[in-house]
Amino acid sequence: MNFQLSEEQQMIRQAARDFAKNECFAGVIERDEHQRFPREQVMKLAELGFMGMMVAPEFGGGGMDTISYVLAMEEISKVDASTSVCMIVGA
Repeated sequence: MNFQLSEEQQMIRQAARDFAKNECFAGVIERDEHQRFPREQVMKLAELGFMGMMVAPEFGGGGMDTISYVLAMEEISKVDASTSVCMIVGA
């Protein structure tokens, strides 16, 4: 059994990590303290294809595998749990 991530999975993980660092980190404490919906971050997640990752392409999703989805969700969650919950709902 091969437990190595594919090149695509590694790229998705890195893209999610970069997104979390560059888009979610700034203001995360303020959004949580004021219970603000991370609208801007969620819209950008959708633009990047992180919403509906596991939905079949014929239904408007990304058609990605579970590992890619979990890697992306994990990287977003490390920085902003609220944004990752929105990503989960849009899976």
